Amino acid sequence: MVKVRAARPAEAEALTGLVMRSKAHWGYDAAFLASCAAELRIRPDEVTARRIVVAEDPEGTVLGLASLEGGAPLATLGLLFVEPSAIGQGVGRILYRDVLRRAVQQGVRRLVIDSDPHAAGFYRAMGAVAASTASTASASPAGLPGALVRFEAAPAPLADWARAWTGGGRAVHVGNVAEFNAQFGDSSLDREQSAAHHYSCLAAFYSPYPSALVLPRAVPAGWTELVCRQLGWTGVEVYDGLVERGPGLVDAVRARPALAARLTGAGEPLVPWGLTRPFGLLAGRPWRARELRYESKAAAHGLFGRILAEGGHPGIVLPAQVRAAGRWAAARLLAARARAGESTVLKSEHGVGGSGTTVVTAGQVRAAGGARALLRRLPRGPLLVEEFVDGPADPGAARDLTYDGFVDPAGRVHEVGAALMDVTAGAYRGATVGPGAVPDWAEKPLLAFGAAVGRGLAASGYRGWFDVDFVVDAEGRLAPTETNLRLTGPSIAFMVAARLDALRGAGHLVRIADRVELGARLPEAQLDELCADLARGCAELGAVFVPAIPTGAFDPAPWMGVLVAARSLETLDAAEALVRSEAAAVGAMFDAFEPADRPPGPARGAGERP
Repeated sequence: MVKVRAARPAEAEALTGLVMRSKAHWGYDAAFLASCAAELRIRPDEVTARRIVVAEDPEGTVLGLASLEGGAPLATLGLLFVEPSAIGQGVGRILYRDVLRRAVQQGVRRLVIDSDPHAAGFYRAMGAVAASTASTASASPAGLPGALVRFEAAPAPLADWARAWTGGGRAVHVGNVAEFNAQFGDSSLDREQSAAHHYSCLAAFYSPYPSALVLPRAVPAGWTELVCRQLGWTGVEVYDGLVERGPGLVDAVRARPALAARLTGAGEPLVPWGLTRPFGLLAGRPWRARELRYESKAAAHGLFGRILAEGGHPGIVLPAQVRAAGRWAAARLLAARARAGESTVLKSEHGVGGSGTTVVTAGQVRAAGGARALLRRLPRGPLLVEEFVDGPADPGAARDLTYDGFVDPAGRVHEVGAALMDVTAGAYRGATVGPGAVPDWAEKPLLAFGAAVGRGLAASGYRGWFDVDFVVDAEGRLAPTETNLRLTGPSIAFMVAARLDALRGAGHLVRIADRVELGARLPEAQLDELCADLARGCAELGAVFVPAIPTGAFDPAPWMGVLVAARSLETLDAAEALVRSEAAAVGAMFDAFEPADRPPGPARGAGERP
């Protein structure tokens, strides 16, 4: 394993030789290299002053070096050279990330990089942004061989909220999605919770830097390796294949005393998708079922009403909601609204990702032959009848927004941020977080109301992550619709944005796409190959690709969840378009290949993988 240490003055001559060998690797002639020699020479008295570090292998062989020069707030990456035999092995990536880490510690907020043109692709892939003008070395005027390309990076510490979430350290991520859903017993949810096992893969992203992942289903080894490489993680343990059906992930962990002891004995926080009784037993956390009462859509509506009754939230309106006494009472309410030409939202008490939420227009009631006939097609169980909020006339305007935050063990509310959601026909499809994702006019009232909800949750005894979902009405006001007392798709995007900002520099937009359709079911090796190709293709655009949910690729109707990140909405859109296009096209290679006797997905049992 490569490690980084401070260079020693006595190594100056050897390091100069490494620099010149690395420069020569790009095919420059002897005359050009001679012209650069004086500038690239490292003198013993400069080693400490220029903050030079080296990367070395376990045998102590120096593989590369880097320098961080200047002081806060502006500094320079003066040197970053890798031994030619080690180029392409990740040494440069390790050195660059070490420079950014040290820059943050020293208060640097702007890092200037003058790159050899052959290394420009590396810096772009690492997240540096090309400056508007080129810088040239004294020995090589602009336009001639060796002209340097200027990049800049904005070193950033891990966000305050992210430090507070896990105490600033790593965490054990427990993918108990099915277990969380099952405790509500809602009729709109799949009894087997099969889809929830796919979404448990999001456990990789429950905090910015996990130490271990605990997953119900087996996952592809290549997936975890790529995610770790994209997000700069090392030493992540994976425990998968613990339960293939049913919601009993934490019970399966507790049934393995050695595993339970390993997960709980390191002193690291355990982070679940959501709170459950089994998780409380595993984590040694008191279980209070009433903590989750505002997961109920009716209870959340009541909380919203009490907050608005106290005043101080202009621009926020609350849709009317009635809990129907029974199915026929719901039918009467729906029929009355349909006769008035109004659309209605029918909600189950609980639901995930839009399940149990149906928007019904007056025309649909007529086409179904009346409200009773239409209700017979919906899941059984109690219904909430809610006023439908008409959206902005502009189809391109923001419609669905969300607030994310959490209540820490001391009852303090931490604001994470606001996100723009992609919701189609009442079903969540994804979300975008980061600078400029949410319209300026909406951000202030949304954050203020979300914080007020957080205070209400804290007062009720809830501790953990939560979000508040909103729709925008025709007059540009925000209407809160529900709370989720658990992690969510947008929360995953916030975690990845926090990690990328700390790893690559500030300013990332991150989009999570819930389902990207695949043109064919892929064998595991080909799925790994596709994801690697998508990572390279997005990097060429200046974006980052992270596969979020791989196991859906093995379903009869294959799909995967993905994350893409960039520093502009244009690049983000281009990266998502590339991913969707390439994913849809994979079927061309496998039109004649679908073995009937081979399980399409991973078939490993429970185990540990680094």
